[in-house]
Amino acid sequence: MADVYRTDEPPRTLVGGVEVSVPNSIPAIRAALPLRRRTEFDQDINAAGVGEIHAVMRHWMLEAVPDPEADAILARLARDEAERRGPA
Repeated sequence: MADVYRTDEPPRTLVGGVEVSVPNSIPAIRAALPLRRRTEFDQDINAAGVGEIHAVMRHWMLEAVPDPEADAILARLARDEAERRGPA
């Protein structure tokens, strides 16, 4: 019976219509993150228990893959929200 999850191939995702590899180990994820995000990554990984580590890893795996289109959408949504709320 073949394994459902192959560990010899890195996970992949689409960024801007192009398939890219996703880092899938703690050292690889940490290395792929911008320096300013590594402390938060370390804290999350170190605080994760057995029941949480998979979700924490999945979150940071995708965070480590740059996605300019998604970043632009999030920035636009943040600007729209700030405009909607108006001056404080």
